[in-house]
Amino acid sequence: MGMEDFLQCLSCGKKLGPKSKERASQCTECILKLDFKTKDLDHIYIDRNLQKILDFFISDVNAAFNKDPAAHTLIEVLTSYPGIKALLLYRIAHFFWKLGMPYIPRYISDIARELTTIEIHPGAEIGSDFFIDHGAGVVIGETAEIGKNVTIYAGVVLGGTRLEQKKRHPTLGNNVVVGTGAKILGPIIIGDNVRVGANSVVVNDVPSNSVVVGVPGKIISRKGEKIERIDLRHGDLPDPIAIAVSSLEKRIRELEKSLPNNRQKISEDIEIFYGENGGGI
Repeated sequence: MGMEDFLQCLSCGKKLGPKSKERASQCTECILKLDFKTKDLDHIYIDRNLQKILDFFISDVNAAFNKDPAAHTLIEVLTSYPGIKALLLYRIAHFFWKLGMPYIPRYISDIARELTTIEIHPGAEIGSDFFIDHGAGVVIGETAEIGKNVTIYAGVVLGGTRLEQKKRHPTLGNNVVVGTGAKILGPIIIGDNVRVGANSVVVNDVPSNSVVVGVPGKIISRKGEKIERIDLRHGDLPDPIAIAVSSLEKRIRELEKSLPNNRQKISEDIEIFYGENGGGI
């Protein structure tokens, strides 16, 4: 009797095959662990959530058609919008994730990423009327939560900042717009009616009815003005740095006027105009 006859799976005791002997101390079945028990499933829950997949699909298609001025027909949206494909596959993967099925949900999400370059973890919670415009490079983490009527653009990341197995991704409220390339990181809360500017990096909570721009994100008050239900103005944002410099320049001029023997501005001086909202130089 050779030594190889004593090589068994450490988990179940099954004799290992030739390849398993070389590469692992467990058999293939124990490594994959794809057991799934259906006897305890709530079939009423299953029926209800299968219907929710269809309901969400209708609301997602409707959101894409109404929010995108480039969408001319529903056929276009159904067949050529990567965000719709990624969302439908996410809804299916999320259904299996909630049932506790191993492996399959992540496999479906990986297929969606390969097809659309949009990566949505099946554990994320996403509400109705969700629209991903273009979508290349979008990443939505496992514990992310997204409310209703949310729009995000290409390159947006809802990422985590912790290694612990707990809430580590953002929560977005209702009627939120996240501009191209924006990063929202950590278990922070983004309130209702918020706009996040393109390429902003948000790492702190944002109250409702706000606009956030910059790196790191700065909150620009909107005085309680609510965002319209369909809002694509992710590029129509003030520049907080330009506004601050403009305010400092104004203050310096006031101080110079109060100094004795103040000389008049000579022709060689350069005047930089930032505008009331930091709109230009």
